[in-house]
Amino acid sequence: MAEIEVRGLTKVFDIKGEPFTALNNININIEQGDIYGIIGMSGAGKSTLVRCLNFLERPTEGTVTVRGKDMASLSEKELRIQRRDIAMIFQHFNLLMQKNVLDNVCFPMMIQGKNKAQAKERALELLEVVGLKDKAKAYPAQLSGGQKQRVAIARALASDPKILLCDEATSALDPQTTAAILELLKDINEKLGITMVVITHQMAVIREICSHVAILSSGVLVEEGEVEEIFNHPKSPAARELILGDISEGQWNGGIRQQEEVKEDKKLRIVFSENSAFEPVIANMILKFGTPVNILRADTKNVGGIAKGEMILGLPEGEELQEQIKAYMIEKGLEIEEVSGDV
Repeated sequence: MAEIEVRGLTKVFDIKGEPFTALNNININIEQGDIYGIIGMSGAGKSTLVRCLNFLERPTEGTVTVRGKDMASLSEKELRIQRRDIAMIFQHFNLLMQKNVLDNVCFPMMIQGKNKAQAKERALELLEVVGLKDKAKAYPAQLSGGQKQRVAIARALASDPKILLCDEATSALDPQTTAAILELLKDINEKLGITMVVITHQMAVIREICSHVAILSSGVLVEEGEVEEIFNHPKSPAARELILGDISEGQWNGGIRQQEEVKEDKKLRIVFSENSAFEPVIANMILKFGTPVNILRADTKNVGGIAKGEMILGLPEGEELQEQIKAYMIEKGLEIEEVSGDV
């Protein structure tokens, strides 16, 4: 049985007397121990979906089953108990500014009835896990954004959750700090076996940390599957837009791109596999066909811990020559797809 199972989930809000469908017939399975990404542009329904997972929002239709329990069947008291297994971290940390780091981490344990000595001992253990034991007496105002998020993660772990929901948890952080927080989350997932659901609008976050991903667009699930497969073979326009937007931004790396706008007759996005990365395929292709190609974008991405080379090429004119070039790249083990518009 999946750790989280969502079936036919629809959420409709009343906006000034008019119905607004934020989510429409969502179906996903999240397995125990997985790091599962939910991605989409602003307004896609990501945050509404994550709030439905712990029933902070009740679905209009459909079911949410968490660890074998139908959330709709639980009383308010049972829901509060169930939510102890489902912790959340947010974009803006939500720390108690008047309390020091140690007391922030102790807070949820004190609410649950642990005595102060037990709570303090556990809080110090968790601060060591997130690398902030030396900041126990500091206050949130004295911390950097990355340190605040580490405190928020330690506080979320204080209730020994089985599931951690991360709602845009790195959106307020710079790229270097984001990478460090994602590495921490991966480490926690591996050591503690906590199932994680990562809500984000950044494809770079999905590539770095998630094994599976669901792509939302206007409240509809348009694509779902393994991150590597979707990165190599995006099927929906939303997935292509997110992936191409990711390479255009050149996040976290030294990707190259031309500064001027270039329009070509045909453009191809190619992804280098582990095998093809060791051969100078593009150089050999130019020698073989005796014609140049225009490299519009080039970058390297980390997909599930594996480096993936990625390019967008503008092909020379001539349909027959273009087909020969495509066939040559496929023969050499490259993943290819045609792209349209400006890149």
